[in-house]
Formats: sequence, structure tokens, C-alpha cells
Amino acid sequence: MEPLSWFDYESHRANERIRGESTMSMSDRETRHQYYRDQGWWDDRTLHSVFDAAADAVPDRVAVVDPPDCETLIGRPPRRLTYNQVQNASHNLAYTLREAGVKPGRAVLVQLPNTAELSVLYLALSRLGAIISPVPMQYGRHEIGHMARELDAVCFIGQSHFKGVPAASGVASALDKSVTRFSFGSPDDKARSLALYLAKPSERIEESAATADKIFTVCWTSGTTGTPKGVPRTHQHWFAQVVAIEDTVPLEDGETMLNPFPMTNMAALSGFFFYWPQVRATLALHHPFDLPVFLQQLVQEDVAYTIAPPAVLNMFLQNEELHSKVDISGVKYIASGSAPLDPWMVSGFKEKFGIEIINFFGSNEGIGLCGGPNEVPDTEQRATLFPRFGRPEIEWQNRFGQRFETKLVEWENDDREITEPGVPGEILIRGPNVFDGYLNDAGEGVFDADGYFRTGDLFEIAGEGDLARFYRFKGRRKELIIRGGMNISPEELDGIISAHPAIAEAAVCGYPDATMGEKVALFAVLKPGESLTLDDVRAFLTEQGVAKFKWPERLEIVDALPRNPLNKVVRAELAARLKPA
Repeated sequence: MEPLSWFDYESHRANERIRGESTMSMSDRETRHQYYRDQGWWDDRTLHSVFDAAADAVPDRVAVVDPPDCETLIGRPPRRLTYNQVQNASHNLAYTLREAGVKPGRAVLVQLPNTAELSVLYLALSRLGAIISPVPMQYGRHEIGHMARELDAVCFIGQSHFKGVPAASGVASALDKSVTRFSFGSPDDKARSLALYLAKPSERIEESAATADKIFTVCWTSGTTGTPKGVPRTHQHWFAQVVAIEDTVPLEDGETMLNPFPMTNMAALSGFFFYWPQVRATLALHHPFDLPVFLQQLVQEDVAYTIAPPAVLNMFLQNEELHSKVDISGVKYIASGSAPLDPWMVSGFKEKFGIEIINFFGSNEGIGLCGGPNEVPDTEQRATLFPRFGRPEIEWQNRFGQRFETKLVEWENDDREITEPGVPGEILIRGPNVFDGYLNDAGEGVFDADGYFRTGDLFEIAGEGDLARFYRFKGRRKELIIRGGMNISPEELDGIISAHPAIAEAAVCGYPDATMGEKVALFAVLKPGESLTLDDVRAFLTEQGVAKFKWPERLEIVDALPRNPLNKVVRAELAARLKPA
């Protein structure tokens, strides 16, 4: 039997309702959820059940490879763990955490780099039915405190030292006394010690409270409200999202993937981590990004698939000397995104190395526009265009494109859908991979009447004819600053910096940077008789425990901030004032 389209399903359920067999509106969330189950797009898989199936099939295959500079990062030699060893370690760790009071449905805030510990911890918490909320290593006390409170976290798990500097203890003061602290490495006297034990567990966590429809992760995104918002996702959400990767980057059983992005958000989790056990791959880890180490891993691990920032790919392609030293002939796919790709780069990798560059546009909430050779065959077009997945008038071989739904609407009137090319509008999304709402209902009006999520991202239909199959990205309505792939909320930073004793008003905006994509510029109105330097601002932010990647790198002293009639700062005008550095 052919799957019902959403339109046919709506009509079918509407007839049921007319006959008294159904009472739900077709836009009701539960109705859509039932539709996803009926279509088989949601099933009963959990992360640990998929991993266990792989471990049963290939117990002695290498599952996880630590970064080669692991000694420098966390003070221990790198490990190569088999599927059986990872499985054992996850049972042992789950048992330890359960005995310490981690229960199903409770949240665990985690700040760990990309090492075997984090991979095993995901599996352990999956077995317990607990919620993992991973945060980047760059975050400080300010961010950690906010997230712990929002989550009502029962415990915090960190790394004792990172790059030789105390890490977990540095954010401890931001945590409530009721939060139990754990640490890998050498903990302080108030943190419980954790380690990976690879031996066969004396007790396996067989009766898991985890189910596929329960919240498993809460990742974090910066939004227009000025503070990071939690994005809860279930196992079902994640596996529905991974379909986009499976069909765009079709790996063979047992190939190696190299993930250099922190396993805290969509790019790493759907692009690699949840895909990894499904193809029984070897997951090589890397963190933070170090080009010589990254290139070394590409060669030594015989990597088939990885991800890299656009600036790194541009540099490598232009450096002929590197080509003779680094044999990347085994690489099939390199994903990229978070900034526009250059057409010459996408074409150059295909022509010179036979490598397909995959253009990804994703978000924690569930955007998943993936342009690969099947979706966008023309390499130059692939650099700037994305497939219009989820449009009933366009057929895609990619299964994700058949399930995910999108539409463009006018900025100020989301009842008016845009169907003509060249007209920018906000992209709205709906589908089995899209989250159900922010943690603690943060943010108002994030879904429209039909259950589409308002992303705040602006696209246009690329053109007529064949180009009508594609979207072109036009900008961000949310005004986020994306520095090196890390989201920075201007509103949050405004509020923190405005508390500086010398500042009367402050506003930040992004400005272009060839390496990082964007950096932060601060516009400050000073109090009478005061002075201010960039070092003063950085010292203040250090005192506040604000992550370093958010710090401004340009300072402009102004008499007043430009505001619109609603008294909101006009950041576009601020950005326009900036002259190239």
C-alpha cells in the first residue's frame, strides 16, 4: 500500500471526524504524530538499542577513536574502543549514575570535549531514560548557571582539566548546591569521580525506562529573546533527522567518519553521532579544530566522510604544497555550511580530488536542507542553492525530502505564502524531525496555525524552470551572530555589557570575517566623564564568566544608538557604519 500524503491523510482523518470516529483537528500536534507513526517514519528505536544491534553484529570492530592529541586535551593517552568495549563501558557508567540517583526523565547537564567519554555517556544516559543536555566547552559560569536552572538539572558532568587548565571546577559556583557534580579526570574534593570501565559489566541495565518518544536531548540555541533556549528532542526526532544524512551521504557498512564539530548540536549529532551506529561505522573524534591534526586523521584513519568550515576548505584547495603531503583520495564526502560556500571551491574538490562537497543548512529545531550530488548535481549551484524539500509539486529521491515540509511566507504576514521566485520570505518547517517547542515554553508564537515552525531564516525561490527546485539563503531574521559556527545572541550580550559601570547604553552586531565568518562589534554610549577600552570590556566579561567566543573584537564609541519607532536598536544601521578593519 502506498503511503498516504499528508493532504490525503488530513482528508482521511477529516472524514473520520465527520463520521464521529475522530475528534482531532488536522493541525493538532498529536494528529501529526500519529501520522508519522502510521507512515513508519517514527518507530521504537532508541540510541542505545541501535548501538546494541551494531555491537551484537560487529563486537570487535573499532567503534570510537579518540583525538590523537588526547593527552594534551584531557591528560590521558588516546584510545581506540571496539563496539563491545563501548557497550560494556556504557553499561558500567549507567550503573554508576543510576546508583548516584540519576533517574528516568531527569536532566543531566554535560560539558565534555569530543572524546570517548562523551560518546559513552550519551549511550549510558539513553539506557537510563535520562535527558542529556550537552554544552560547548567554551561556555562559562554565566551560560552554565542559566542552563542548569532552566533544566532543573540533577547533576553536572564535566572534565576536570582541559588543555591543562581546570575546567569543571571553574563553573561549579554557577550550580545550585542540590546539583550533584561529576568529573572525568582528577576531580576536586566536591565532585564525584567518573571513569570508563571496559570490562564486562557485573550488572547490565537491561530494563531501560527509555522509550523512543521520550525527550532524550536538550541542546541550546540562541534566539531573539536574548537568552539561550533549550531545544528538547526525542529519539524519534533524531532518527527522522538522520534520514537526510543517510540519503545525502550514503556510507557503506564499516566506513570511517571523522567528526571535528562539538557533539552539542545538530551538525555533529545528526550529521555523525546518530548516523554512526546505523552504518556500524568507526567514529573518529576531533576537538577543538586543529588543521594539522585534522589532516593527519583524514589520512591515518582512512576517512570516508567528514565536515569542515568553508574557510578551511578554501585554504586547503588553494595550498598546492599541502596536496602533495596529504593523501585524501579515500575521502568521499565533506560536509560544510554555517557560512556561504564558494562555487569554485565546491567544483574544485570534485575536479581535483573526486570529493563531493555537501552543503548543509541545519538547526537544532529541525531545519535540514542538504544539498548533495543527487539533490543538486551542478557543483557551482550546490554552493549557493538548497533543495526545496517538502514541496508537494517537486519530487525528490531523498526520503527526507518526501517527509519534511517547508513553505516561504511574507515576513509580516505568515498567512501569505510566497510561490514566485526572487521574493525573500521566512522559511517555515514541519515534519517528523521538527521539535515540538522550546524548553519551558520559551518564546511565543514559534509555530503557525498549521503547526509549522517559524525559523526566522530568510530564503527565496531561486528562479524559474529547473531553478524553481531550489531555495537561496538570504539572511537571518533573528540577527544572530555566528562566529566560527557558534551562535551568539546580540540581545543577551547587550544586556550583559550594559551593566558595565562606564556604559549608559550598548548594542552589538556582527561584522564579516574571512576566517570566523563573523565577529562581534560593540557600540557603546558612555556615561558622562567615563572612558572605555576593549580591554576594559573583556575584563568585565571575564568577571561575569561570559564565554570568550562572545567577546567583542571591535569597539565603537557613539553618542546614541539608532532606534526605530518602537525604540528597538537598528542593528543593520550599526553594521553599515563599520568600515573594514
